[in-house]
Amino acid sequence: MVKVAQDQKIKVSLTINGIVVGKYVEPRKLLSDFIREDLALTGTHVGCEHGVCGSCTILFNKSAVRSCLMFAAQANDSEIKTIEGLFENGEMSPLQEAFIESHGLQCGFCTPGILMSAYEMLQSDTRPSREEIKEVLSGHLCRCTGYEGIIEAIEKAFDRKIKE
Repeated sequence: MVKVAQDQKIKVSLTINGIVVGKYVEPRKLLSDFIREDLALTGTHVGCEHGVCGSCTILFNKSAVRSCLMFAAQANDSEIKTIEGLFENGEMSPLQEAFIESHGLQCGFCTPGILMSAYEMLQSDTRPSREEIKEVLSGHLCRCTGYEGIIEAIEKAFDRKIKE
């Protein structure tokens, strides 16, 4: 373990949305703040800062995690995907399109985190059941929808994935 004085910064090198980044950060800077403030990727939202709401969910080494519960220094040598990384060649992913078509969002604050968890789930070749989708969504708080459009969107995105 490296000891660092409080006023010193730590170099963090990682790959985010396919781009290699190296920055110096304060030792106690949260990963969510690093992503938003230092990398200007503001699609990752910060709600509760306690890991409860799920708004800050990203993919960390291909697993959905709450970025407000990690320090930026813990992300050294990792691979991160944020909501901005779902765009391919300047176009929305099929998952994002399905959310729009199924009215899976309203205010949109929770949407980036939900999309990242859904994206992780859709990397599997097995179609998730409604109960499995609900289980994943249980880690996300949305105050605007009844979740039905979100569930429908995830099912629609998986069906499109199978047809490709």
